[in-house]
Amino acid sequence: MALVAGALFGLGARRLLIDYIFAGGLLALVNHLERHDIMNKKSLRVLTYNIHKGFDTGNRRFVLHQIREALRATDADLLFLQEMQGEHRQREKKVADWPDLSHFEFIAEAVWPFYVYGKNAVYNAGHHGNAILSKRPFESWENINVSPFPWASRSMLHGVIRLEAGGQDVHIVCIHFGLTGKERRLQIKKLCARIDSHVPVDAPLIVAGDFNDWLGQAEQLFHVHLGLQEIFHQTHGRYARTYPSWLPFLQMDRIYYRGLVPVSCERLNQSPWHRLSDHAPITAVFTL
Repeated sequence: MALVAGALFGLGARRLLIDYIFAGGLLALVNHLERHDIMNKKSLRVLTYNIHKGFDTGNRRFVLHQIREALRATDADLLFLQEMQGEHRQREKKVADWPDLSHFEFIAEAVWPFYVYGKNAVYNAGHHGNAILSKRPFESWENINVSPFPWASRSMLHGVIRLEAGGQDVHIVCIHFGLTGKERRLQIKKLCARIDSHVPVDAPLIVAGDFNDWLGQAEQLFHVHLGLQEIFHQTHGRYARTYPSWLPFLQMDRIYYRGLVPVSCERLNQSPWHRLSDHAPITAVFTL
C-alpha cells in the first residue's frame, strides 16, 4: 500500500512539475513575443526630470556628475529636462567639479548627439531653462515664452523629431509651469494655442515636464481640448508623486501624449535618485 501511495504521489508531483514548467515556458514565450512586438513597432523610451540646476535637495552638494551617470543608465531615447543651468559665472568659479561644457552638453556627451536648450530665467550671473536631449535628429525646434507676468520667466521648448528617414514626425514639448494657479492657467492656455496652431491632429505628440499642478487643474483642458492622456495615470490609475524625491507626496511631474501607444511607465525614486535632485524622474515607453 505504501509503495502504491508513493507511486501515486510521485505521479501527481511529476504532473504538477510538468504543468509548472509548461506554464513558465508559456509565460516566457509570451513575454518574449511582447518584447519582440514592441521592438518591431519602433519603441520610444522617454524620461522627464527636473534636475534642480545640478544640486541635491538641500542645495548643499553639486551632483550633476551623478545625475549624468543615472540618466545614462536609463537608456532613454529622449530626455525632457527642466531647471537646466545654461550658465552661472559665479558658481563655475566656486564649485570644484563644475564642467567646462554647458550642463546640457555635459549630460548629452557621447550618448545623446542631438539637443536643444531654451532659456527660462536670465539673471546677472547667467541663465537656466529647459532642455531636450535626443538620440534622433531634430527637424525643427523653437523656445516659446509663456510668461504671463514680467517677474515670472517661463517658456516651453517645442521640437520635432523623426524616428527614421521618411517616417512620421513626432512633436515633443518640454514645459516647466509656474507656482501660482493663475500663472499656470494662463500658461496652459498658451500651450493649448501653440499645439492647436503648430501640431497636426494626427501627429504623435508628447508633452512632458514639471507642471507644478498638484491640484490637477490641467487635466480637464488637456484631455477635453487637446485629447491628451497622462501615461502614469493611464497605467497606474493615478498621477505619480514626484516631490520631494526623498519622500514624494506631491504630483508635480507628468508625461502627456496622444497618437502613440503607451507600453509602460515608472517613477524612479529608489537609489540613487532620492539622493540627487529634489524631484523624482518619470520614465515611459511608447510605440508608434
